[in-house]
Amino acid sequence: MKKSDPDLDPDDWAELRALGHRMLDDAFDGLETLRERPVWQRLPPRLRAEFREKLPHQGQPAAEAYADYLRLVAPYATGNTHPRFMGWVHGGGTAPGMLAEMLAGALNANLGGRDHAPIEVERQVIAWAAEMLGLPAECSGLLVTGTSLANFIGVLVARCAALGAACRRSGLGAAPLTAYASTAAHACIPRALDMCGLGSEALRRIATGPAGRIDLAALEAAIARDRAAGNRPFLVIGTAGTVDIGAVDDLASLAALCRREGLWFHVDGAFGAMLALSEKHRPLLAGIEAADSVAFDFHKWAQVPYDAGCILVRDSAAHRAAFAQPAPYLQGETRGLAGGQPWPCDFGPDLSRGFRALKVWLTLKIFGAGRLGEVVERTIELAHLLAGRIDAEPALERMAPVALNIVCFRFVAAADPGVDLDALNAAIVADLQEGGIAAPSTTRIRGRLAIRAAIVNHRTRSADIEALVEAVLRIGKARAAAAA
Repeated sequence: MKKSDPDLDPDDWAELRALGHRMLDDAFDGLETLRERPVWQRLPPRLRAEFREKLPHQGQPAAEAYADYLRLVAPYATGNTHPRFMGWVHGGGTAPGMLAEMLAGALNANLGGRDHAPIEVERQVIAWAAEMLGLPAECSGLLVTGTSLANFIGVLVARCAALGAACRRSGLGAAPLTAYASTAAHACIPRALDMCGLGSEALRRIATGPAGRIDLAALEAAIARDRAAGNRPFLVIGTAGTVDIGAVDDLASLAALCRREGLWFHVDGAFGAMLALSEKHRPLLAGIEAADSVAFDFHKWAQVPYDAGCILVRDSAAHRAAFAQPAPYLQGETRGLAGGQPWPCDFGPDLSRGFRALKVWLTLKIFGAGRLGEVVERTIELAHLLAGRIDAEPALERMAPVALNIVCFRFVAAADPGVDLDALNAAIVADLQEGGIAAPSTTRIRGRLAIRAAIVNHRTRSADIEALVEAVLRIGKARAAAAA
């Protein structure tokens, strides 16, 4: 029966409740049976075409829409929940995290501001993150989409600290600010300099040493050259877990250098910051506790569902000075819903913000830092298992040291010396992905294409490592024979 006063609630709550239970059961079944399905499969063109339909004017029953989801979406996702997804540093998610997303959706809370419990959840997550990394309890922070945005916020705070809050009104002027990061830094770092108005050329890319860490002597020389040229160094960005091989910069030495030079010290710890969860590997992060700001993701090694990035800033006053924007409609009060100042919107660019903190909060409460740290340790062990397997196989060549959980290698047993090994290994990776066997990615090490396996998923086992190696050998030998 049609409602006389229409809203968007169901006409039949029992019917929707039954569908909701079915959805939840299907989701649990999907997680429980991951190993029985392909890691990834391409969306067929005939199904992809259905996403070109015009905007629907009339709705359809929820059960029909859900049937479309099962047919068009669920089978063709990225695949990072699968234990043999090793292509990029993507966490595998968890069942409790999935449930947290549902609960957050039911509350539909806006975490831009106001005085309500979801903001306290986020504040506690920020406090836990600061405790985990050894930063002061009074530091500020936000949960954001990911480390790309978190790094951008860190650069903006550093810029404001260097130029003063007036730069938010008057702009950069002629200030020739320069920043520094290694050549192994993530592509979002120069983009952050670009987006904050300094231009990507303001970033000096410093060479790395044999272990993939920033060359400290080269960094000091670059800073001295810029000062002599009349430029104004203001920011050094250390990396905890480089993209290609997982190297961690000497953060303690970088912190000391920044103190001597009067520079802001920011750490891009996208996935490497989660080493702090492991007692065994935490010493690799020595010096991160001295950072002025740290950016990282909970949705990688901590296994929180996407998206859940985080920015921490040691000086909360400097953080707020970079973003707070008084407006009549955001006026704080001492009582009522407009209490609870300062609000998250005072520390970042978003006023409308979802309740992503709940899935982080519940993940930490349910699993604890200790169990998540065991996942970090186990994935590193598996990476070294893979490296050992590669080193023992003449048909394979390891192309970089294994700093953490990333292994770069390639198939080299081509009978014909004229075979293009770069093209061969790219084809092997595509075959692995399209066959649903495993999903590594590719990168370049010293100009040569490598198969890159990042072991991040808490579900990955030694059998998955063996399956990857066997498949690379099988496909590589078949393709090499065909090319001979």
